[in-house]
Amino acid sequence: MSKLMKQWQLSAFGLENLVQVKVPIPELDHNGLLIRVLAVSLNYRDKLVIQGQLLAEKPIMPFVPASDMVGEIVAIGRGVTRFSVGEKVLGNFWTQWIDNEPPQEMTHHGLSLGGPLPGVLAEYVVLDEEIAVSAPKTLTDEQASTLPVAALTSWFSLIELGDLKSNDTVLIQGTGGVALFGLQIAHAFGAKVIITSRDADKLECAKKLGAFATINTSKTSDWSSSALDLTQGHGVDHILELLGGKNMSQSVMALASGGKISQIGFIHGMDITFPAINLMLKRANIQGISVGHRRAFEDMNRAIDALKIKPVIDKVYSFDEAPTAFKHLEKGAFGKIVIRMTETTR
Repeated sequence: MSKLMKQWQLSAFGLENLVQVKVPIPELDHNGLLIRVLAVSLNYRDKLVIQGQLLAEKPIMPFVPASDMVGEIVAIGRGVTRFSVGEKVLGNFWTQWIDNEPPQEMTHHGLSLGGPLPGVLAEYVVLDEEIAVSAPKTLTDEQASTLPVAALTSWFSLIELGDLKSNDTVLIQGTGGVALFGLQIAHAFGAKVIITSRDADKLECAKKLGAFATINTSKTSDWSSSALDLTQGHGVDHILELLGGKNMSQSVMALASGGKISQIGFIHGMDITFPAINLMLKRANIQGISVGHRRAFEDMNRAIDALKIKPVIDKVYSFDEAPTAFKHLEKGAFGKIVIRMTETTR
């Protein structure tokens, strides 16, 4: 008889349909890694997937949510050459994007962990060795679990595609996972970072993480003018656009000549608007960001060890508290929400 493990799964869309079940531990294939999951972190994307609001290609039910985890390899397939039993690994979100140009399937959310492919909110998962990435040596399990989507999105925006320089100014919107990783990465590379938020307490915390300046958007709705003032009229060189909608208009206004906007989030709307003339006169670059490839992930993990970057975690929940963790995600967090796998399979 197969050994059983615990797993959270959806029978239909909606958080009310998230239930914990016992299922057989998955079997290895030729190039597979059997991984004992140690910690799982949540992303805003996971909320949208659970609600059925994001994917063109719907996942097969019952469906296991969440894309980001760190785990320990407990067994390997006969064909595995990249890893050994005992190593700690993360899963690459885009399972077939190794380097250079992405596969065509990415244009409709295909081939991504946590939807439409099965996610990782389980005691054990099997990943092909090509999907796995070695975890940084300097992080705890909870910290390492936060990297696959949030950290790599910021790294890809600023370093892989952004060509960030030490004298650049970066403006980042909000204080969620992607935002704080952007702050930490940019600060570690010597850039000046401006953080915007409606929460004064969170802005104070951002300053402690190295923010050069903050803008409270509950008091200053015209935040682009404040950004220009903070840069003596020069404008900011990089913007992590995490809100979308009409907010993009202010991002264009706040940008320096030749600056870059990384379009990442769409909390304020999936359709973005901006002034075309200002975009043209500033020779602005808008780059759509969809996490990143495995090679950049590996580069980033080495840099995290070298630069001693420590991910910001808002709260850690137990495996049995997963629904509560998702409700916390709905309300917003300062940094990342993590689910710790506190029990072993019986």
